[in-house]
Amino acid sequence: MSVESPVLPAAPAGPVAVIGAGTMGAGLAQTAAAAGRDVILYSRTEETLARASAAIDTSLRRIARREAARPEPGAAADPDQVRLRIALTTDLGDCGEAAVVIESIAEDLTAKRRMFAELDRICAGSAVLATNTSGIPIGLVAGATSRPERVVGTHFFSPVPVMALCEIVRGPATADSTMAAARSFAREIGKQSIVVDRDSPGFVTTRLLTVLILEAIRMVEDGTCRAADIDLACRLGFGHPMGPLASVDLSGLDVFHDVASGLHRATGNPVFAVPALLGELVASGHHGRKSGRGFHDYSDADRTEVGGG
Repeated sequence: MSVESPVLPAAPAGPVAVIGAGTMGAGLAQTAAAAGRDVILYSRTEETLARASAAIDTSLRRIARREAARPEPGAAADPDQVRLRIALTTDLGDCGEAAVVIESIAEDLTAKRRMFAELDRICAGSAVLATNTSGIPIGLVAGATSRPERVVGTHFFSPVPVMALCEIVRGPATADSTMAAARSFAREIGKQSIVVDRDSPGFVTTRLLTVLILEAIRMVEDGTCRAADIDLACRLGFGHPMGPLASVDLSGLDVFHDVASGLHRATGNPVFAVPALLGELVASGHHGRKSGRGFHDYSDADRTEVGGG
């Protein structure tokens, strides 16, 4: 792993295509458009695109209110102009002329390989094909294409408009020029990047965070400490902006269950074994904020936590 070098070529010129209009996809589209790029946001369904559009509008209004209350040097992106730069589509063919394509669909290898085979068919040979994954090996995704040298991992963090980090992950065949283009693009849209040179499951941040979250869950499970107190300890003791259990509630317990299970299978390391409590919550439909309950209860203003008194 290495830290971003300040000497980079310009990012590839042209439209940006974001494949997948969930929370991450919407955030990526907003962030790229706010940086001045024309964006094509693709989803299979109009319903998903409508939700993404509403989420982008809400986020832009929130940012505008914050800027109005506490103006900082430099003009903030105009929300109306940002919105005009984002085109919504259910036709994947509309993404064919994009210079940078960022896939941000479900964290499922089969689905990603199927999508990259389609992108390989429709996209220009010069396009950078990036997969926004938190841990799936890039080489396995790139293997679905005829140009693995143009495929790179870009692990952005949620919420994308706020979080400053992007992990740039080199696959076994990723060309140096592709790595440089991805790093330049990340810089252009306001992100700092680290380079992960070895295509290992979980990369850097996912492996580290997964260990912390799993241990926090085990401490709730065995009665060592309440969820709220564990989160408070990490915020006050370690300076984390959000505790590990609040963090996994935000990203989704179901998503995290899949990530941890995948790391356990890939590495065989028992530190990644999924605690029974996590499996029970997922099976019960308690997936975090999106379902109203995870390790904390979001159903009303009086938030309570699983394992709390």
